[in-house]
Amino acid sequence: MDLSILRIFVAVVDEGGILKAARKLNRVPSNITTRIKQLEASTNSRLFYRHKQRLHLSPSGELLMSYATKLLRLADETTDALAGSAPSGVLRLGALESTTASRLPAILAAYHKQFPSVRIELSTGTNDALTSAVMDRRVDAAFVAEARAAGELVSLPLFTEQLTLISSIGHLPIRKPKDVTGDSIIAFPNGCAYRRRLYRWLGDTGSAAVRTLDLASYHAIVTCVGSGSGVALIPESVLDTMSLARVQRHALPRQIAHVVTPLIWRAHEQSRALGALVALLKGEQQ
Repeated sequence: MDLSILRIFVAVVDEGGILKAARKLNRVPSNITTRIKQLEASTNSRLFYRHKQRLHLSPSGELLMSYATKLLRLADETTDALAGSAPSGVLRLGALESTTASRLPAILAAYHKQFPSVRIELSTGTNDALTSAVMDRRVDAAFVAEARAAGELVSLPLFTEQLTLISSIGHLPIRKPKDVTGDSIIAFPNGCAYRRRLYRWLGDTGSAAVRTLDLASYHAIVTCVGSGSGVALIPESVLDTMSLARVQRHALPRQIAHVVTPLIWRAHEQSRALGALVALLKGEQQ
């Protein structure tokens, strides 16, 4: 099967449509459309459904996508191995907002300095969304908060995070779940591992409030907490980057507050670019 047409197919899937794929590949949309039609004809399969001006994978498309990503990765690895060159191509990473803000800048800078031929595509999301992205091969690896106990995933423990409960400056001391009775919880949407940890602590009593305000950034969360809108659980490393944050910190039990961030990827699917990142991270741990 022609690898170039598979790259076009994968780009259409990753970008969510013909126009965005054409811009990414520097091609005209009509060329992308023609190539997809040729691929459907050669496989005798309908690969996409169109709904509300968006393309969605058909069952045959999902099957082809799983094989296409493997074939393209192996082709890139073969080219690199035969050339004896440094890692190149694209490394698709996922990361929590907290890790992106506090941990990744120095790591990615060091990686880019050593492997300038690798282009990193970084996306952020909740713990569960990132894990699903790795499982579905939408990203090559992800920095998460909880590694799924599954044989198809490999995890490398990396950063130790200390979570802290924050409130407005004038809030009374918080030592027990009942001390936040009446407060709203401000957190990332469902799928956030830190949100689950906070609810586990609040579940120790039946008096804790469960009203939740969903926000998608730590800056918004800290600002709302500072204004008295509620309480939130965030990493100390993130809060330390916000020198102007006017919030009060409250310590929680170690089983809630102590977190180790791992990098996860699919077993037996480590590209040279990902392998170089793993080696870099292991070297920094020594």
